[in-house]
Amino acid sequence: MRMQDYEFWFVVGSQFLYGPEVLETVANRAAEMTEVLNASGNLPCKIVYKVTAKTNKEIADVVREANYDPHCAGIITWCHTFSPSKMWINGFVDLQKPYCHFATQYNRQIPNEEIDMDFMNLNQAAHGDREHGFIAARLRMPRKIIAGYWQDEEVQKRLGRWMRTAVGVAVSRELKVMRFGDNMREVAVTEGDKVEVQAKLGWQVNTWAVGDLVKVMNEVTDAEIDELMEVYRANYDFATDNIDAIRYQAREEIAIKKMLDAEGCKAFSNTFQDLYGMEQLPGLASQHLMAQGYGYGGEGDWKVAAMTAIMKAMGEGGSGCSLFMEDYTYNLAPGAEYSLGAHMLEVCPCCAAERPRIETHHLGIGMNEKDPARLVFEGKPGKAIVVSLIDMGGRLRLICQDIECVKPILPMPNLPVARVMWKALPDLTTGVECWITAGGAHHTVLSYDVTAEQMHDWANMMGIEFVHIGKDTTPEALEHDLFLADLAWKGSIIMIRTVAIPSRNRRYFQQCGTGSGRCSSSRANGLPLYPGSSVE
Repeated sequence: MRMQDYEFWFVVGSQFLYGPEVLETVANRAAEMTEVLNASGNLPCKIVYKVTAKTNKEIADVVREANYDPHCAGIITWCHTFSPSKMWINGFVDLQKPYCHFATQYNRQIPNEEIDMDFMNLNQAAHGDREHGFIAARLRMPRKIIAGYWQDEEVQKRLGRWMRTAVGVAVSRELKVMRFGDNMREVAVTEGDKVEVQAKLGWQVNTWAVGDLVKVMNEVTDAEIDELMEVYRANYDFATDNIDAIRYQAREEIAIKKMLDAEGCKAFSNTFQDLYGMEQLPGLASQHLMAQGYGYGGEGDWKVAAMTAIMKAMGEGGSGCSLFMEDYTYNLAPGAEYSLGAHMLEVCPCCAAERPRIETHHLGIGMNEKDPARLVFEGKPGKAIVVSLIDMGGRLRLICQDIECVKPILPMPNLPVARVMWKALPDLTTGVECWITAGGAHHTVLSYDVTAEQMHDWANMMGIEFVHIGKDTTPEALEHDLFLADLAWKGSIIMIRTVAIPSRNRRYFQQCGTGSGRCSSSRANGLPLYPGSSVE
């Protein structure tokens, strides 16, 4: 589904104590707020006012409905009046969608002349928020709390960014990744536990033979290639006379897309070590597929392929710029410390500062029989992040670093690939030390659209560890934080007989970082678990 196909349900908390007139006012105001928020232009998805919930059953019913509605990407709660928190327990323990506590109120200011006890009974969000917030804290629920006046632009934009993150969760839960061959031989960081990742993040990661792709390539017609060539001409400058190489990339792209779409896959990976029956490593083909929203990972890196697809979905409607990236080399001149990111062929043109060129050059690595065509360009300047998901052998860790992309300081006329140059925060060498300390991979997703806050929220929603490297990070502080994280994630060992887990508590076990049962916090039969505790 596209971003606009998702919706978020507005559930308002109250109770019968205040009488029907107050409840009618609450419902009318909730509907008005929904209408104004939807018309603001600051939200990527529609809000749907569902109910002013007054009983345990109303809350449980709307949660069950939300869980099974594929268009509902999350719920937003607000307590106009006081909503006793025990009535939320049954619904919250069953909730499987992202949840935002919107701590706002209908009126911006306290009306000096109008305020009396009737006004106080109706307008007590400050009272209701604390009761409502307690039960989520008590249940150790992953949640986003957004406080502020609902008509303020920045508050609306924060809510919009959270919506995008929740859509990233929905995309993750349904994501299929097509691997053409295995990962690059002997590489550690591109490995990972695909079974655990499917249980944790929802990704279905499977392999298709390169021979299957070659068979589909052989069935592509000249007419199909001609049509795609016109698309290339409309979007890119041809800077090569080797038209056959470009047409071969078009053949590869058409075949890959047919296979992806037939299997419902939104991401794929390949490796230059396994091109059996192919003349060229897909370069232009992979780049143009990424420009259409597909995720990609080089060298068989299925984790970065999936994260690219998810972050592209989260950024939909922005500049559309989240892309597969690889750290290559540094500029260590004093005062001009930069990272140069690129890849052999496969950098998405969404980040191009100017119109990309199609060029054909020799690629002296892998099984290429002929010179692959690829897009060559410089990346645009701007604030961005780089993100790496790694398998720590017991849990998943999402590492995010703030960067500032710049116009490359050198023209590099003999480098025949797309490239992006950036300043790493807090600075290059400190950032490198922190990245390596955390175990960050050489493959990343670079995004101009998605923020570190959104990735933190996504990790929280998915129940995985998050590490942020920013302007104030030091190696010593990060090392200390990682040590504490190891204790937290490994400290709680849970041994539970499957038959003893009520279905309503299953969501809490999704917080666990590994099939071994290690987790930072979870629940068993309603009992909170802390590092060092266990339940049998």
